Formats: sequence, structure tokens, C-alpha cells
Amino acid sequence: MSELLVDFITSLDGHASGEGWPGFWGLEGPEYLTWLGEQPEATYLMGANTYRLMSGFAAGEVPKGQDEFRPEEEASVDELTQASKMVFSSSLEEPLTWANSTLVRDDAIEAVRAMKSSGPGLLSTIGSLSLCRSLLRAGLVDRFRVVMFPVITGATGEERIYDGYPDVALEMIEHRTFDGRIQLVEYKPRVLEHPPLGVPA
Repeated sequence: MSELLVDFITSLDGHASGEGWPGFWGLEGPEYLTWLGEQPEATYLMGANTYRLMSGFAAGEVPKGQDEFRPEEEASVDELTQASKMVFSSSLEEPLTWANSTLVRDDAIEAVRAMKSSGPGLLSTIGSLSLCRSLLRAGLVDRFRVVMFPVITGATGEERIYDGYPDVALEMIEHRTFDGRIQLVEYKPRVLEHPPLGVPA
């Protein structure tokens, strides 16, 4: 059975991006980049908006506010281009131009449930905030990982990740600090129907 990982890169205040900021907020370091390069092969799940953005980068479109890609950003996009990608959308048209991308028009919840039961391997989200929220609500997420960069984007932050989420209990299964400043936390999530009635012992 496949495992589903929801994977976010955020500012400390929970934004997925910020206007005028480069990838990784310009704060990635060698330890973090080495760890990224050691991650297991995965099939990436995304929605239409993330596909449009990332496939544009793969085609050479530079992020707004930058003159060119930094080497770290270019390497990250190249790795995603080589990976298998499932794109959930009713608005995109076939054929998808980004290499190794498959368009899925079926209901995302049912499709991912079937993908999880069909065999081994890792499924991982990239961006796609509403897709991640829906998968979490449906109880399909096995691991919830957040890498927080040491910046607060109160003025320029975009894409608030946790708006619209249910209450979720998180059991920590891993934590790590990269380059003395980047914090990884990884949890096993459990969606709550209501707040706990008592304080855990």
C-alpha cells in the first residue's frame, strides 16, 4: 500500500510563498539541499494552479521579481520534471506539456484512495493547498511534513496554508534543524471531530 505525504515549505507564519521572495526565501543552505537530494523517489500530486506555475518554470518562465533562476531553483525544477506527476483538474486539456505528467479528471479523493491501495511507493503533494486540505479531511494523509524557514512574511506573504483546515491532532514522528536555521517537523495527523474533552495525561 502506498503512503501519502503532504509536504509544505513555509515561512514561520505559515505562508507558502511571498511576493518578491525567491524560492526557499533565499535561505536554503548546503545541509538542507543535500537532504532534499536524498529524498526517496515519489509520485507527485498537484492541482491545476500548481501545474501551471511549475510547468511554466520548467519551460523557462522566471518567477516574478527575479531576473533569472538561481542554481538551486533550477535543480529543483529539473528534478520535478523527471518525476512522475499526477495532475487533478477539470480545466486543463490534454496533452499536458510538462514531461511525465498525467491528467486525472476523476474525483481526487477517490483517485488517490485507489492509488494508495494499488501498490507500494510514496505519493507526495507539492503546493496545491486545496488538494492537500481535501486529502487531509478525507483521512488519506499518512504523514504531514513542514519545513519552516526563518522569516515572517506578514506584509508580503501569500497562500496562507492552514485557512479552512479542520482541527487536527499531530503526533510528532521526526524533527530536525538544517544549517542551524531551517526547522523540519513531521507528524502523523489525525482529523478531530471536536476538540479533546480533556488534557492528555
